[in-house]
Amino acid sequence: MVQARIQHDCSTELHGADLKATPARLAIMQLLEKTEQPIDVATITDYLKATNIKADQATVFRIINMFTDRGLTKQIQLNEGKFRYELSSKPEHHHLICQQCGTIEDISDCAVGDLEKDIEKKKDFKIASHSLEFYGMCRNCQQKIV
Repeated sequence: MVQARIQHDCSTELHGADLKATPARLAIMQLLEKTEQPIDVATITDYLKATNIKADQATVFRIINMFTDRGLTKQIQLNEGKFRYELSSKPEHHHLICQQCGTIEDISDCAVGDLEKDIEKKKDFKIASHSLEFYGMCRNCQQKIV
């Protein structure tokens, strides 16, 4: 089944988080909405430059940190020495990371929710969040080896 992304009015979402809808903020929200992979600040900065929106890397850091503080985005660390970001509104998922080519793919059919409930029950521990990534080799890279 193909999953279609429903686009919405990013300015309404920004206003809902008590943020002004500046061109840079709107462009970043729209980029995060249409991207399939978590992205880093350098990628965001390059995108803004390509779309003729003036915002240096420090400004992008401030915007993305503001988005994260307001719950619009979440920060992801994939053991590569930098943070990546994606919209918090994306359905619960985890990531498959190819150690050869760096491709990142979402995986949502995972039973971690059941595991969380079991941990909470057995250990009397209230889980606020979790992070789970799988590292290996994608299909394309496997085929190159054969």
